[in-house]
Amino acid sequence: MLRRLRSWWRRREPEPLSSWFLVRWDASAFHVDARPPGREAWGVSIQWEAITRVCFEAESYSLSDAIYVFTRGRAESYAIPVDAGGGHEFWDELVRRGLFDAELAARAMGAVDGVFCWPELDAEGRGRRPTTRCS
Repeated sequence: MLRRLRSWWRRREPEPLSSWFLVRWDASAFHVDARPPGREAWGVSIQWEAITRVCFEAESYSLSDAIYVFTRGRAESYAIPVDAGGGHEFWDELVRRGLFDAELAARAMGAVDGVFCWPELDAEGRGRRPTTRCS
């Protein structure tokens, strides 16, 4: 009886996000592979040079922080949970490539909530590009 109860309880536990939402990258692009339990799998590859803006949304301690990647030719962003498999490392890679300012990244990671974007927008709503190269 106890064994059946344990088995039932384990089936009730959701699969961790990092087991079904994965992000990886290579020299030319980053790749998302999502296989949500009970839903259709999907994937996408985005060239590094297509990225126009990156935002980090700090959430409360009970929710995953999120990375929003904006690209040329698409109005919507790609949302990457930081708790995805490879999510923390992907955040580091965005900063390393100069696609998000390092000082702003440190502030964002220490925040309890809020949205932080790079490049920041000027008074006319135009983005300021970082000085480091995306290589």
